[in-house]
Amino acid sequence: MSTLIVPAQVPSVAEDCEQLHKAFAGWGTNEGLIISILAHRNAAQRKLIRQTYAETYGEDLLKALDKELSNDFERVLLLWTLDPAERDAYLANEATKRWTSSNQVLVEIACTRSSQELLLARQAYHSRLKKSLEEDVAYHTTGDFRKLLVLLVSSYRYEGDEVNMTLAKSEATILHEKISQKAYSDEDLIRILATRSKAQINATLNHYKNEFGKDINKDLKADPKDEFLAILRATVKCLTCPDKYFEKVIRLAINRRGTDEGALTRVVTTRAEVDMKIIKDAYQKRNSVPLDRAMAKDTTGHYEKMLLALIGHGDA
Repeated sequence: MSTLIVPAQVPSVAEDCEQLHKAFAGWGTNEGLIISILAHRNAAQRKLIRQTYAETYGEDLLKALDKELSNDFERVLLLWTLDPAERDAYLANEATKRWTSSNQVLVEIACTRSSQELLLARQAYHSRLKKSLEEDVAYHTTGDFRKLLVLLVSSYRYEGDEVNMTLAKSEATILHEKISQKAYSDEDLIRILATRSKAQINATLNHYKNEFGKDINKDLKADPKDEFLAILRATVKCLTCPDKYFEKVIRLAINRRGTDEGALTRVVTTRAEVDMKIIKDAYQKRNSVPLDRAMAKDTTGHYEKMLLALIGHGDA
């Protein structure tokens, strides 16, 4: 469920482009005007604005933003203005180049998008970077992480609701056996998590809990300092309850000493048109504070206004 507030009567694309051009012209940039337009247009409208802006003014809107703005506000605008598949390609490329074993962005992209969205992100990666996401992930990662992540980013899962209960039971047993043996990087364990449909994985993990008395993620917490186990837990969470996964990313981004603006910007820009309403509800339930209030306390200026607009805060 989207939190994006798009007015019923939207000005023409040409008017939007003219206003944006004015916002960049003269002395100083009119950030408020930029927010009032871009934060209230959906993906299709933003794509059209970008095309029309380039045709009219001979410059990519993203380049204009890049020249005029800086810091966190620039990043939130750049990510938001990108087409969703391009944005995922951009974030995935960043994650591979700066990859560390605690970086869960690749898991996030591979496991919270639909099969089609992940395929489009891989195609955008080809177009943008003239190489494949799979080859970059394989090149920048090692060992067990490589085994898991290459399979996850190259997966094309079945999207239907059909579930094979016999398979769910047998694979729940396989998962339990492997985890009991601490064989966390076992081929079968990775195969199940990386290739089965989300509906099938849900059935398997429900059976796991019923049969063995514990959530699989509790069993995957055997060693809290093991970063491969953390990546496996993130994989399970992203596949089965993305709203809770994203709520935690936001909570940790806000609650740490010094806000993690990178994580906050990434979640808001990638989820505003998807399930931000559910994430906001999950945040309020978990923290007894509305998300917009928590964000307003932790961010400032135009960056704060842009974030609040994207999560559906009426005044932004």
